[in-house]
Amino acid sequence: METLLLNKEEVGSLIDLDAILAAVEDGYRSFNSGLVVQPNFMAVTLPGTHEGIDFKGGLDIGGGYITLKASSGGYDNNPKLGLPTGMNTVLLFDAKTSALKCIMDGTWITGCRTGAAGAISVKYLARADAEKLCIIGAGNQARRQLRAIMRMRKLTEVRVCNASPEFLDSYVKEMSEETGLKIRKYATAEEAVRGADIVVTTTRARSGPIVKKEWIQPGTHIVAIGADMPDKQELCADVYAGAKVVNDSIDLCLKSGETHNAVKAGIIRPEDIHAEIGEIILRHKPGRESPDEVTIFDTVGMAIQDNVTAAMLYKGALEKALGARYAFFN
Repeated sequence: METLLLNKEEVGSLIDLDAILAAVEDGYRSFNSGLVVQPNFMAVTLPGTHEGIDFKGGLDIGGGYITLKASSGGYDNNPKLGLPTGMNTVLLFDAKTSALKCIMDGTWITGCRTGAAGAISVKYLARADAEKLCIIGAGNQARRQLRAIMRMRKLTEVRVCNASPEFLDSYVKEMSEETGLKIRKYATAEEAVRGADIVVTTTRARSGPIVKKEWIQPGTHIVAIGADMPDKQELCADVYAGAKVVNDSIDLCLKSGETHNAVKAGIIRPEDIHAEIGEIILRHKPGRESPDEVTIFDTVGMAIQDNVTAAMLYKGALEKALGARYAFFN
């Protein structure tokens, strides 16, 4: 048996955002159809630091694969060693035999499937006429959110705010040229958020809440990306008051992320959560029901997103004869 090895460049050459959007949406359908086994993820953090690795594993019964993804982050000294501050690796197993079919760099997978998640929530929860997008953050995920969301709504204006002026200038220049959209930079989050139809938060979420309830206009859809651990927060907890709350996984979001913060603060109860996104996709529960309601999509990331994306990329690599092969078992 041979295992396929795919590096970051090879995985990147296989990326098709439209295909990833379709795969992640199908993954959400599978999750809420009882076709996914997804244990709690495990996080290993170096004491006294933000450095560590978390592990997400899961089974896609329909697809026939088990995946395990290791994601590291917080290693701020790594660039001095010629390494990124965070790294991702995905192992893809055949569910029927446990054979390790592929080891691949997961950087593209993590970024693109997260971008897809935000865009899918826009598809089902943002107003049909939503045209002004606000993005808090100007890193890689902020770029991926824009690329994916612009496929779901006809945007006329993109507002971006970031703590680093240098990152902000680069984002505006690069993404304006790439997308052809009107992108404006804002000095404060308040200026960027007020009047926006869609608000996406993509920061490291380590500095405390950024978005306040009084800035949110009726009918806004909020995509909460950055807070994926219990100690992270981007939204003031009271933003949840009166909003329609949708999670990728209620179980995970109650443990980590913005929903966790809102429940802990007593703003909402677990039973106040409207739905998981897969339930809305399957039409088991309604999405947006009023042009004035505020909707929140909280995602901490699920193994099924990695699973369906990795499986799709593996099949693409086989078709194009990419990667190297290694025999773990003779």
